[in-house]
Amino acid sequence: MSQHPSSRPAGALTADTEILVALRAAGSGGVSGAELAQRLRVTRAAVWARIQELRQLGYDIAANPHDGYRLVSAPDLLLADDIASRLGPVRVVGRDLRVFRETTSTSDIVERLAQANVPEGVVVFAEAQTRGRGRLGRHWHSPAGKGLWFSVLLRPRLRPAEATRLTIATATALARGIQAQAGLTVAIKWPNDLLLRGRKVAGILTELSAELDRIKYLIVGVGVDVNVGAQEFSPDLRRHATSLAAEAGRPLDRAELAVAVLRALDHDYQRVTDGRFDEIADEWAARCTTLGQPVAITVGERRIRGRAEALDTDGALLVRTEHGHLERVIGGDIRLEK
Repeated sequence: MSQHPSSRPAGALTADTEILVALRAAGSGGVSGAELAQRLRVTRAAVWARIQELRQLGYDIAANPHDGYRLVSAPDLLLADDIASRLGPVRVVGRDLRVFRETTSTSDIVERLAQANVPEGVVVFAEAQTRGRGRLGRHWHSPAGKGLWFSVLLRPRLRPAEATRLTIATATALARGIQAQAGLTVAIKWPNDLLLRGRKVAGILTELSAELDRIKYLIVGVGVDVNVGAQEFSPDLRRHATSLAAEAGRPLDRAELAVAVLRALDHDYQRVTDGRFDEIADEWAARCTTLGQPVAITVGERRIRGRAEALDTDGALLVRTEHGHLERVIGGDIRLEK
């Protein structure tokens, strides 16, 4: 498990974040070393040292006596300081960012942070996962530098039965973030898959620790295939999976996509905690390919057949069974029936 040197726990902005914020705000005009030194309350020599560090990470930063420093381009890396400089202020999600080069699963790290009583809102990214996991114990393919593999720690004041609301909210946030950055209209398959042309492009895994009447903490794990090439999927996945780059016909800026998704998730988390889940449910229903369809759902040893009708107020799926009963389903392996 290795961590990028720019990982940014909660608190005051780091010097690198401040510099990147200033460079992006200046655009093509540039910002002087003196201005950066004053902003950071350090010497110009210290600013120069930080600029050199950023260059070593892959940032192309031009410098001349007249215009000062100017950001020409950023590397295709997920760096906490860079994401923070683009993200700006958030209410909860993303106020603490941590990025690892490689780990088993980002949810493993968040689990340890949760048990150490770290406040909610921490987001852990990894450039690669060796044991990324999906639902029902499945492995999630997480190649280095090709996607967004991250987990979020939340401590909502909700009952355990309401945890599905957070899966629904994450799906709508992902869909909006992807549409904003890639220009692609994403469909949602209950309970946790995002699809493009019927192929899976992202998945969500929600895990929680709870007492009888309250959630202690909840971990939302997300995997998005961003710039994965078709040949990088295993043969058995190629028929069912795709990537944003494959569908958009161009590679995407992963850091920009991360920012768009975190902003949307922060907004939707606020809507859930403010008691406005019905707004999210309506948006989810408009994107969902499952509602109105005949389905077969495997829940443990049970198999439920019927027509998916709606979400209830907790985010569970309401299925009209073949016997005419309305059954509430909070999870399971779903297949659309023909």
